[in-house]
Amino acid sequence: MKNLTIGKMTRLNKIIRTSCIVFCVFAFAKAYSQGTDLFRAEYTYFPQSNSDNSFRRFRTFVNVPLKVGEASYLVPYLEYRNVEYLVKDNFRATDFGSDRYESFQVALGYTFPMKNNWRFGSRTGVLVASNFDEGKARSDDYFFVGSVYFIKNEKKREDGGKPWQLVVGVQYSTTAGRPFPLPYLNYYRELNENWSFTLGAPKMNLKYRFNEKNDVQLYARLDGFYANIQNDQPTTRGVAEDVSMTVAMFGPGYQHNFTKHISAYIYTGYTFINDIRLRDDNGDDVVTLNETNTFYSRIGIKFKI
Repeated sequence: MKNLTIGKMTRLNKIIRTSCIVFCVFAFAKAYSQGTDLFRAEYTYFPQSNSDNSFRRFRTFVNVPLKVGEASYLVPYLEYRNVEYLVKDNFRATDFGSDRYESFQVALGYTFPMKNNWRFGSRTGVLVASNFDEGKARSDDYFFVGSVYFIKNEKKREDGGKPWQLVVGVQYSTTAGRPFPLPYLNYYRELNENWSFTLGAPKMNLKYRFNEKNDVQLYARLDGFYANIQNDQPTTRGVAEDVSMTVAMFGPGYQHNFTKHISAYIYTGYTFINDIRLRDDNGDDVVTLNETNTFYSRIGIKFKI
């Protein structure tokens, strides 16, 4: 009876933890639709507090809009990520060590205007994410990605009102650290020529614009990583078949605009969710690699329209 009670409490703790993560995912869920970036390259690094582990990631992507009608576009999308999660802690359960993961995403988007300044957009594609231990992709390395969204754009108002934009939709991806369908809601509003704010995804922020070249912001955002582990890792707690990371953080950011279309940026901050785990094929936890909050940093350059 005692073991049964402990088992129920363990499952309850998992449900509570998962619910908290899903809530934060809903609040910060990523909406590709709001982006106007044609190209981006960035590097993310954050060490792990009370640990010798560390996380490094290089990410780059490109959007190629192809006009197919009056204000309608097909948008091929390519993305590459290279992740090194260096595990030095002794978990007494696995000789996990240092591992590098890569992901490749190929997708096709389509967008067209609707009535009353609404726009429809969608994207569907395939993500391959793995440690590629065998040197090539296997069936477990492939994941479907897709999104559907509607945008209400009132950034160029003729009635003298404050510019704003609303995005609503749903997305299926590994953004939150697990393959999961996520609803999202994103609202942007300018308060005056210097101040603006965003509620939604992939971040919420309050931004101050000094001039055309420089702006700063306070932000909160969600980040995530998910990949299959080829040649599953046996541990004393079970077989680890994938690695999952869900991180939410807040802090300051700075952007410098070299031109109207080219910008460099840097974000620093501190996580308030830091959930990094090895999981089995059922999605159950095998080993908790880290859940201690820590410093976070990201730097990059982008080209936008």
